[in-house]
Amino acid sequence: MMNTKIYKSVHTLAGELMTAAHKEDQETFDSLYAVLKSICLNNEDTDKDHPVQWETLADFTEDLEAAIVIYQKALAKATAINSKDFMSSICYAMATLQLELGQHDAAVENLKSAKISANKIEDKALKKEIAELLETLEPTQNS
Repeated sequence: MMNTKIYKSVHTLAGELMTAAHKEDQETFDSLYAVLKSICLNNEDTDKDHPVQWETLADFTEDLEAAIVIYQKALAKATAINSKDFMSSICYAMATLQLELGQHDAAVENLKSAKISANKIEDKALKKEIAELLETLEPTQNS
């Protein structure tokens, strides 16, 4: 279970990062990102470590290749605690970045993983997004 205090601080930082990004305030964005990154690093491999902080960090990582590496770390942590919600959202997010980078096959693999994880989650909107994106990439293979 995630530490509530950490969850709240990560959630608050995410909102502030969104605001800074909207305002195109790079200086504030960078300082908030540094705070989020330090939370991740300080909690890494402790009982306070949780995929949500890593997924959030990846969400706000501007370098797509670096973001994918962070998503992979988040996925490993989500898999370790068997959190299907995080596993499916992380795989979906990774796949969208991989598509932007032209990594079609890797994106398809992540979407297939996301679809499997999503079988066990409540988030119907995410399930639909995963299925629709997979369908556009593999229209002939209706599984």
